[in-house]
Amino acid sequence: MNSPARRRAERKGQWAEAVAAILLQAKGYRILERRFRSRAGEIDLIARRGKRLAFVEVKLRPVLSDAAWAVTPRQQARIARAAEHWLAKNEVKGDFDVSFDVMAVVPWKWPRHIASAFRV
Repeated sequence: MNSPARRRAERKGQWAEAVAAILLQAKGYRILERRFRSRAGEIDLIARRGKRLAFVEVKLRPVLSDAAWAVTPRQQARIARAAEHWLAKNEVKGDFDVSFDVMAVVPWKWPRHIASAFRV
């Protein structure tokens, strides 16, 4: 069984992902999947707006700048591999602009969507 601290962290993460999803929807995105898991790793949100397909990593931190820089090169590679699994599984047809975004969530502040936060 998970420790109480781990369960609290999990709830906070779910809250941050819900806030991020709401903001993306307000910006015109359609959430295709939440918490996609594969052998390669997990992607918090997968969203689409027009021809743009975004793989979104949500980071909850006490300070906005910490959240924005929290996706390490190792995590970026893991997210990219998971995105390849999702694309193969879903057989996405058409010409899409794929991006890797970060949603920085800080308590009591408006979340910050960093589109195309990294490239692979």
